[in-house]
Amino acid sequence: MVSESTRLSAQDWARAALKAIADGGLAAVAVEPLARTLGVTKGSFYAHYRNRDELITAALAEWTRSHGEEGLAQLAAIDDPARRLRDLLTTVVQAVQPLAPSVHLSLLGDRNDPRVGDAVRRVNRARLELLARTYRELGLTPERAVSRARVAYAAILGLLHLAQTDPDSPNSAALADEATTIFLPPHSG
Repeated sequence: MVSESTRLSAQDWARAALKAIADGGLAAVAVEPLARTLGVTKGSFYAHYRNRDELITAALAEWTRSHGEEGLAQLAAIDDPARRLRDLLTTVVQAVQPLAPSVHLSLLGDRNDPRVGDAVRRVNRARLELLARTYRELGLTPERAVSRARVAYAAILGLLHLAQTDPDSPNSAALADEATTIFLPPHSG
């Protein structure tokens, strides 16, 4: 018989912690409720982590990996900047689900925790750098590219926020088309 600690990986626990963070911030990360959610005992947790802080650190590392540079690698590899921007906006907007919790937005409530601040800064930096690079490749000056990247990223975060509070958010395909129309410079696609 395989023990439960070998059936669940440390990454399984980190992903469960991320779901808890999305639902209620760092305060929602507690071993016993996570074990119940995962259908295991606390022993499974202790096979991977010594304490809750280690789990939070691992969860933030997983989020940074999957939503920062590594998570953006496939989009960053698209040669055509207009297509890259279209695909990026479509990917982000289609991921926005009405009333769905967001790890990113939930983490903002815990931004004074140094681990959270670092993770959010790293993810923001990776996303802003990709957007700025894309806008430079679309012909904007470096300064304009950075400004446009910030405005586009702010709109993306705004859509996430709106989706968390508005059950009547428009369908994602229409939003993706609108976002592309707004944020793709003229004559670039």
